Amino acid sequence: MPTKVRETFSSQVGGWVAVFVSAFCFYLATAIIRWAESQVVIETPYFVFSRFFLGFCIVCLTLLVTRSRLRPRRYDLLLGRTLTNTIAVFCFYKAVEVGSLAEANILNMTYPLFVALFAWFLIKDQRDAFVLFVLGVAFVGIWLILFPGEIGMKWENIWGLVSGMTASLAMITLNLSRRYHDSQTILFFMFGLGSLLIFLLFSDSIFWPNWKELFFLFCCSAVGVLGQYLLTYGFLFVTAVEGSIISSSRILMAALLGPLFVGDPALTLSGWCGALLIFIANSILAYRRSLA
Repeated sequence: MPTKVRETFSSQVGGWVAVFVSAFCFYLATAIIRWAESQVVIETPYFVFSRFFLGFCIVCLTLLVTRSRLRPRRYDLLLGRTLTNTIAVFCFYKAVEVGSLAEANILNMTYPLFVALFAWFLIKDQRDAFVLFVLGVAFVGIWLILFPGEIGMKWENIWGLVSGMTASLAMITLNLSRRYHDSQTILFFMFGLGSLLIFLLFSDSIFWPNWKELFFLFCCSAVGVLGQYLLTYGFLFVTAVEGSIISSSRILMAALLGPLFVGDPALTLSGWCGALLIFIANSILAYRRSLA
């Protein structure tokens, strides 16, 4: 195998690994929240605040080391990205606090479906009947998660569904913002304004932590921020289709690891069917976008 081909293949494999590990990091961050419940009393806003604040510190340090400058041009897009991402992370962590870890992660990973749905309504060129059919199948999967068998509506899972919806808006504003800003500028405002917003709205939930509380806050924040950076790095070396499918593996990961990691009940048959339908729909939509 020629050296150049070998290096390209190694980089590609490295990208696959980075994206997969990022998915595991995002899952692990939520598992840490559940592990913390039996050890300390930390409310959801504090976990969100600590993640954003740590991310803000890392971005500031990176800017200092590289001597880079912020170049904000469209404050409306930066603010839109901040608000939607902050709401998405808060709802996601809240879903983990009040419901099943597996179902929270699965519903959070519905954001590619909502991106496609919003695009179908807002962009005439993307009004594809086949995409609408795939979305219909995916929403059957969502229904199976929300209404598992004869249990009835699991209202706590609404937090997870809202996190998926707002995460899709966060992705749309991110794509728009990238036309005007570099990654560091976007992250600076997202982490900085996000942590400030959470602090102002939920100051009663944020306190000076003891060592045990600091341990859980730092671990949850660190793996969440690490996942973000690994995802960014991985997408440099993999195609959008590969990255989207590997990222969606968090759906299957959550379904498998919930009982092992946090002692959650295993998914029911309808839950598994819903998870698989959402995963398959995400994969098909990713492939479809690559052909556009």
